Amino acid sequence: MYLIFSESNFYNSIAVFYYDLVIFGTASLLIYEDFKSVINCVNPCLGEYYIDIDGNYRPVVFYREFTMTVDACVSKFGKENVSAPILELYNDTGGANRTRELIVAHSIEPNDDGNAAKFGFDKRYKFRECYWEWGGSTSPQGGSNAPPGFLRKRGYYENPAITCRWDIVSNDAYGRSPGMDGLPNQKELMLKRRRQQQAIDKMVNPPLVADMQLKNQPANLTPGGVTYVAGFQAQGKPGFASVYDTKFPVAEITQDIAEVKAELSQIFFNDILRVASQYETRSNVTAVEWDLRKSESLVMLGPVLERIDDEGLKPIIERVFAIANRAGILPPPPQEIAGAPITITFVSMLTQAQQAAQAQGIERLLGLAGNIIGIDQAAADNVDFDFALEKYSSLLNNDPKLIRDQTQLARIRSDRAQQMKQQQQAAAAQQLSQSAANLSKADLGNGQNALQSMLGQK
Repeated sequence: MYLIFSESNFYNSIAVFYYDLVIFGTASLLIYEDFKSVINCVNPCLGEYYIDIDGNYRPVVFYREFTMTVDACVSKFGKENVSAPILELYNDTGGANRTRELIVAHSIEPNDDGNAAKFGFDKRYKFRECYWEWGGSTSPQGGSNAPPGFLRKRGYYENPAITCRWDIVSNDAYGRSPGMDGLPNQKELMLKRRRQQQAIDKMVNPPLVADMQLKNQPANLTPGGVTYVAGFQAQGKPGFASVYDTKFPVAEITQDIAEVKAELSQIFFNDILRVASQYETRSNVTAVEWDLRKSESLVMLGPVLERIDDEGLKPIIERVFAIANRAGILPPPPQEIAGAPITITFVSMLTQAQQAAQAQGIERLLGLAGNIIGIDQAAADNVDFDFALEKYSSLLNNDPKLIRDQTQLARIRSDRAQQMKQQQQAAAAQQLSQSAANLSKADLGNGQNALQSMLGQK
């Protein structure tokens, strides 16, 4: 799988996917099979596509309209599939018409409405895809009479259009995002930035008011320069004075901008993602307080991460895995897992932090159980310590080899029990030997000792 991703545009597409998700609330990614790089990822531009949901509120319908040059259209779909007007432009000897743009329509939808045979699709495919020329010419808005021409029709076992939403309201097909929630603050910040720069500009280069006597006289407004005005002192002013004295509340505007930035930081969950840095000015943070704050912050992102996993990451992995499997580039599975269902688990920084927060509960439980066992050892029967250690290590994302499997554990415990049994038998034998020695030294008279008496010997 790493080889697949490293040879394709997967990572860049995922970066754009997350950017669209955070800013616009809805992100789509098209994943196609590619002979050279196994997969080819395409990020549709926001505003050029439409989505719709099924009865389970999952985005499964994808429609879009976008522009392609004549050359790109023929290169992608082939000369045999484009319409006559497009082919005529492509074959123009001048070559300039190849750069003309045309509008192409594109649809991806479930293939379960009973119209598969009608539209020329095989029923075994779960999804169908169509490309067609909008209007059949390069000027669809011009009212072309040419019928729409299909450029390509394909069927897919998996949905090639992966659509994910940040958050949704009711049955809305499109999602909401922190970028939408923070849009008023962003506009306010831009306005205050503009006002701040205007205030600074007026302080550095302010508007001036001059006496009419200076209208046709030179004025020296350079730093340290002096302009002489007749009758200046007669107006009750000192002999020398500043040309202007303009002060604007730049500090207040700056403080207001800082408040708007803080609000935007909360909207984009910066305070949640940077829990530790908030304690830079404190040195008395307790472990309990840290655990509580960390757990609280991660719970806030829980619904979003669940939605991203379900609508985005899992379909992406399933689609890529299926393409790689059909291409025959995956090694055969080990016999231990052959035919078994596969559960996809994502490991990220946020997931690890969430799991570490869960591990704190196990740690507190084991600490409480240890204190109670010191009073009543029967309390140890309530806790499965083997499972607790295995679960704790898993939540901390440790190497699975750190915890022994059940077979090794059973063998070690069996060997330990055998050794303890042998030690007990040796101790018992030593005790019996010592007792026999003591009895042999006990003289009962008549030349007989206690050991002989017990054995009935004379």
